[in-house]
Amino acid sequence: MVSRDLRRALDGIGAPTAVIDLGAFDSNLDALAERARGLPIRIATKSLRTSSAIERALEHPAYSGVLAYSVPEALTLHARGVRDIVIGYPSLDRRALADLLAEADAIGSITLMIDSVAHLDVIDDVRRGLAEAGEGTVAGRSMTAQHRDTAEAAAASVRVCIDVDSSFRPAEAWLGDRIHIGARRSPIREASSAVALAEQVAARPGFELVGLMFYEGQIAGTADAGRSARQAVVRALQRASIAELAERRAAVTAAVRDVAELEFVNGGGTGSFESSAVAGTLTELAAGSGLFSPALFDGYTQFRHTPAAFFATPVVRRPAPGWVTVFKGGFIASGVPGEDRVPTIAWPPGLEYSGLEGAGEVQTPLTGPGTEDLRIGDLVWFRHAKAGELAEHFNEFLVVSGSTVVARWSTYRGEGLVL
Repeated sequence: MVSRDLRRALDGIGAPTAVIDLGAFDSNLDALAERARGLPIRIATKSLRTSSAIERALEHPAYSGVLAYSVPEALTLHARGVRDIVIGYPSLDRRALADLLAEADAIGSITLMIDSVAHLDVIDDVRRGLAEAGEGTVAGRSMTAQHRDTAEAAAASVRVCIDVDSSFRPAEAWLGDRIHIGARRSPIREASSAVALAEQVAARPGFELVGLMFYEGQIAGTADAGRSARQAVVRALQRASIAELAERRAAVTAAVRDVAELEFVNGGGTGSFESSAVAGTLTELAAGSGLFSPALFDGYTQFRHTPAAFFATPVVRRPAPGWVTVFKGGFIASGVPGEDRVPTIAWPPGLEYSGLEGAGEVQTPLTGPGTEDLRIGDLVWFRHAKAGELAEHFNEFLVVSGSTVVARWSTYRGEGLVL
């Protein structure tokens, strides 16, 4: 349900528009902090994709550092003054890597993700290119202060973090990876493979292993509520996965600490704070989606956050009795296609999609008793299934406190930043 105050805030404002309920956002900041049980929270920026939202979260004492998506995003955040940035995914963007390696302060603030020697090779290749360009300038006797700074930065140690596969493989000793529950991410899974890569990092000049990351998507990103047989199986598999991962994560971390002095061991996600926070091996948690609390989080048993991000779009047609048509609305979430990837109708109650059209790119027909009092120009409110993906459809969020629009927060899209 969307509060009356929130609806009043958009009186007279053109739509479609994206909205953040500031009170709900701040409440979710506190709720995640309480669930973290004292562990610092690294903000997963792709779940917000809004610089002002990220900065507001970083003002909270429970939040420290960010988990970025890409090198260009990390450099943009660094330019805005954000420090302690870990990039959550390996990068082969050579131009962006060159920009990073050319700036000494950025190298000291940004940690790159790896899970293969090939990732080290790419970084080294970019670094060699910068060094050769600097040598050519020296040979031509036109070495400037900027060139010297670039050459010095390229020689600095690059901070790297190893991504460790945290998926669940039942009966792995017999079945291998034939049953793989969770994200297909890193080939690094056991202590032996993690140590082998850590030793490769240690043996290479110009690299420093500073962290490990464990993302258990089968727990953090999978809803478990419901009485169906399927959901009972999900809960059972999650319990087994939590136990297996706790043991394996401890073994991997202990083994890698014999090779490198780790600054952090990152893990978790909004949906797994309860188990991740008590695991004993993590030094920090990562989360972002819980601050917006998208519709997918309605299906979890361990927590309930307050919906904070919405989009509202006007009724533009009344094609027949019992029907209205709103403008746009087909903001389908990523993942396996299904009903849970479609925006949830948040207000008014009593509306449902057309079985033949669903949520559309340019129009979305709605039916049900909730259409009776809707007129042309009235707003229908929705929640995206996921958090940050809503920001890909709007240039800004209207930020509402009470019944007043108090700010406009540009999204990454509005700033011209494409992840």
